[in-house]
Amino acid sequence: MQGYNVLMIFTPGMDRLLMCKRRKEPYKGLFNLIGGKIEPDETGIDAAYRELLEEAGIARDAVTLHHVMDFTYYVQQCQVEMYAGRLKFEVEASGDENELFWTELDQNFFDRSRYAGEGNIGHMLEQVRLCKSLFELDS
Repeated sequence: MQGYNVLMIFTPGMDRLLMCKRRKEPYKGLFNLIGGKIEPDETGIDAAYRELLEEAGIARDAVTLHHVMDFTYYVQQCQVEMYAGRLKFEVEASGDENELFWTELDQNFFDRSRYAGEGNIGHMLEQVRLCKSLFELDS
């Protein structure tokens, strides 16, 4: 079963979320979280930090990632690990794969006409809100 990760990266104040606008399928043109494949020789957390650096130019020392939840898609034979982290200091995210931007958290992340993942981004954000105290020690 192929492993993937998805990353919710928050500003130091936990008031904005890093997102991208997809340039290719699936979800071309929709807003999404960053992430990617977990290689066979990698742990999930190592893959998450690698993808963060590759896709957004954010180094491991800028954020502590927490493994919050997983999704297993049996029909598609894949598992998605979701990690979230609060930046320790302001950084400028930059990458070539997709257009990156910081968004306010008052968006309707369940809106499938704007956001990828069939509503999963909204669900993941709600889970992070439930365990927000986990991130208070990360500054």
